[in-house]
Amino acid sequence: MTKLFSLRIWMPVLYFVGSILLLLGIWTLIAWCNRNPEATDLVERYPLPTPLMTLDVLSEIFANPFQNDPDVKGIGTKLIGSLMRVGIGFGLGSLIAIPLGLLLGSSKFMMSLINPIVQILRPVSPLAWYPLGLAVFSATGGGDGLMNPSSKAAIFMIFICSLWPTLINTAFGVASIPQDHKNVGKAFGFSVWKYITRILLPYSLPHIVTGLKLSIGVAWMVIVAGEMLSGGDGLGFFVWEEGFNAGKTTHIIVAILIIGIVGFILDKFFSSLQKAFSYDAK
Repeated sequence: MTKLFSLRIWMPVLYFVGSILLLLGIWTLIAWCNRNPEATDLVERYPLPTPLMTLDVLSEIFANPFQNDPDVKGIGTKLIGSLMRVGIGFGLGSLIAIPLGLLLGSSKFMMSLINPIVQILRPVSPLAWYPLGLAVFSATGGGDGLMNPSSKAAIFMIFICSLWPTLINTAFGVASIPQDHKNVGKAFGFSVWKYITRILLPYSLPHIVTGLKLSIGVAWMVIVAGEMLSGGDGLGFFVWEEGFNAGKTTHIIVAILIIGIVGFILDKFFSSLQKAFSYDAK
């Protein structure tokens, strides 16, 4: 019972609340400094909406979040669409990046051969991959939903951009295995499979999880740009079509908040995995 009222237990909550209050205070100050006192309409008076104005619009947007009509889709439906694209692109990227990273970290020859390709492709802007993906998938035929060429191009963009953090961190983790660990495997006559499962993977797993954490952050940032270009549904399209094109700045703010909160949740999830598989946890 004493622990329940311990300040140490509640400090993370207090820091979080303090951080949110600081953000709201800075937001309110910027909105107030950019106001137009001569305007009579509240929207025209505040080009950057205040937190209270945004809260009113937020309640309207979430009145029917999972509406899925052909012409009108709720914000929850758009969020699910974005998460599905991110999940597919991130999942495919991880399936390629982890085995390839294990190979590169284990073989100096493969590292010397493949690393220049990685360093050439890694700095390419995400937006440069979308037109390439769209051209390829448009030529191969279309479909509905996630199978249409624009959605496939967005997933392809996420796939490419989420490869590199996981690949690089995995390769680094494998390459940094101490020689003593390798000598133990040789002394006990470990087979290749036993070496992988008993030494290579356990040692490199914290690095792999760190790479996955960085990759999911990249994937979640990239999806907004991809959906702005691809159209259809998703949070990126919501920002562009219902926010910018419709002149509703409040909708843009709402989308930014949703994107930020979901990104925060994803980061916390992978941070918990990171702690679970860290060396200290063992």
